[in-house]
Amino acid sequence: QVQLVESGGGLVQAGGSLRLSCAASGSFVNIGRMAWFRQAPEKERELVAVMYAGGPSNYLDSVKGRFTISRDDAKTMVYLQMNSLKPEDTAVYYCNVRSGANIYWGQGTQVTVSS
Repeated sequence: QVQLVESGGGLVQAGGSLRLSCAASGSFVNIGRMAWFRQAPEKERELVAVMYAGGPSNYLDSVKGRFTISRDDAKTMVYLQMNSLKPEDTAVYYCNVRSGANIYWGQGTQVTVSS
């Protein structure tokens, strides 16, 4: 059974940093995309950062230069380093992994940035 567990969320002041981690367990075949999404209250879920097998990554325009996605395939982990956080980054952050034809989601971790 595949399971994704996020950690590292919390409350931080504007300008601060957080590092999110996502631990994936279970049987995976050919993990391709590993990504972070977020969903703020009354807003649609949006893609924040994605990293493909082999290293290419893309970011939501509003987080470019502040957030960095990384992955450790040996440990089946994906990370999101978030610096210079802003109140508008407040959301539930979700880990997302594509393995073969399957897509998996974590349960989410709350990030709250106070002004």
